[in-house]
Amino acid sequence: MSRTLAIFDLDGTLLNTIGDLAVCCNHMLSLRGLAPHSYEEYCSFVGNGITRLVERALPEELRNAEYITAARKDFVEFYYNNIDTHTVAYEGITEVIKQLSEAGVTLAVASNKFHNGTIRLIEKFFGKFHWSAIYGNREGFPLKPDPSIVELIVEQCGATKQQTFMIGDSGVDIKTANDAGVHSIGVTWGFRSREELVENNADYIVNTPKEICSIILK
Repeated sequence: MSRTLAIFDLDGTLLNTIGDLAVCCNHMLSLRGLAPHSYEEYCSFVGNGITRLVERALPEELRNAEYITAARKDFVEFYYNNIDTHTVAYEGITEVIKQLSEAGVTLAVASNKFHNGTIRLIEKFFGKFHWSAIYGNREGFPLKPDPSIVELIVEQCGATKQQTFMIGDSGVDIKTANDAGVHSIGVTWGFRSREELVENNADYIVNTPKEICSIILK
């Protein structure tokens, strides 16, 4: 008998990672003598994976495949060694994961962050909980909003789409859920606006983590 499945985005949903992303991306820029960006700018840069983050941080005239690849390599090397310096779990989110787990909900993560970084952060901040699937960006697998990652998790966890919820802070997450045919929950404490969640037709929009439980466990 299949169980309810909760698939969480990582950055901006479970963890506030923008501080480390900003510091490490600015480090990559400094290596090239390029100007840094602000915290607010990085909030608009993230959500589509590391390659797109690096591309958006670079001046337009340097956004060619060779330069982006080299800049991404420098970013990932520095970021992996400094991935949790400023990163914190959002207030109340650990309690939500605990409550869902104790209620028998299957837990999973679908992130556009590179896979090894995703695994490392989940193990550090939420390692005491059982995660049936943790997937970040992997070679040969499309990024969200392609629904393939959600469809894979649903199949792997033995759930049904009617029993599955995708929780995220961006239009990318909501579109992923909608295209996969699962329930979508948009959270307003992340990096993107409530308007973006509305525009992408989120089934639910929550302002506090505890509201997630009210929806999934009702």
